[in-house]
Amino acid sequence: MIIKFKEGTKIVQIDELRNFLKGQGFDIHESIGSTITIFGVVGDTTKLDPQSFYAFDFVDSVLRVQEPFKKVNRKFQPIDTVVDVGGVLIGGKNIVIMGGPCAVESEEQMDIITPLVKAAGASILRAGAYKPRTSPYSFQGLGIPGLDILRRMKEKYNIPIVSEVMSIEDVPLFVENVDLIQVGARNMQNFSLLKELGKTTKPILLKRGLANTIEEWLMSAEYIMAGGNPNVILCERGIRTYETATRNTLDISAVAVVKKLTHLPIIIDPSHAAGRWEYIESLSKAAVAAGADGLIIEVHHEPEKALSDGQQSLKPERFAELVQKCQKIAVAVDRTLE
Repeated sequence: MIIKFKEGTKIVQIDELRNFLKGQGFDIHESIGSTITIFGVVGDTTKLDPQSFYAFDFVDSVLRVQEPFKKVNRKFQPIDTVVDVGGVLIGGKNIVIMGGPCAVESEEQMDIITPLVKAAGASILRAGAYKPRTSPYSFQGLGIPGLDILRRMKEKYNIPIVSEVMSIEDVPLFVENVDLIQVGARNMQNFSLLKELGKTTKPILLKRGLANTIEEWLMSAEYIMAGGNPNVILCERGIRTYETATRNTLDISAVAVVKKLTHLPIIIDPSHAAGRWEYIESLSKAAVAAGADGLIIEVHHEPEKALSDGQQSLKPERFAELVQKCQKIAVAVDRTLE
């Protein structure tokens, strides 16, 4: 249920209704603007009569929320959420580029790639210390040593890092070392992991599942926010369809739908959607034009030697050209690419 206050409502009146609702056992998600305040009432609101709230002469309107997701709902918070990732703001008018290899392979590899992607325009370094792979015989990542390498790159080149967590047991390690914790597509509905991440305040990058609906995706974000962590960024990375020309099918329409349904920022992963480096530029430009708040792109200086996903990794020079082209599109849609 959403309760909108009239303009000019006094703080003492807002406190009055807040105390009343909390006394009834409800949680409140508050959205406070310069002139308008909105209460999102969370709980079993079926026992509340919306009309009864008009007895408070400072209440402007009352609306029941039909969607199962509450805290992520734009009706609860009309203003776009902006998430601070190590000083980099994601959301609002900002468009942020994240770049780096699929996996941390060695210190030497990361020492080559990190300054290149930063110089090209990446504000956040991406790389996997742990790699969920379909085959148990594929490279699984370096684990903790890989995370240590990432941390050293962060300190050496002054750039925030994003990496994927695989298990609940590793959450404290990621909270300590990573600026943005990624939840991969395979773990989108790992509800135990989502609940644990909800207990932190660390920004979370939540990827859409391989074959999940937008509502299921938003419900996973709801798990994190319901636990108390408001710092969630959504990531569309393509879904599984009957088409085989690309690794997955990038759902560009998800950007428009998500922007309507939720206040959370959404970024696009064109690398995993395409599965081929040749398509990444087109998908990236389309994503920026569609209103995405950022891109996360795989970059490798020697993709032919990469231990994972070399076929969908851009070389640094192509990545730099792509960033410049996306900057022009950002200006055209009244955004700022940082």
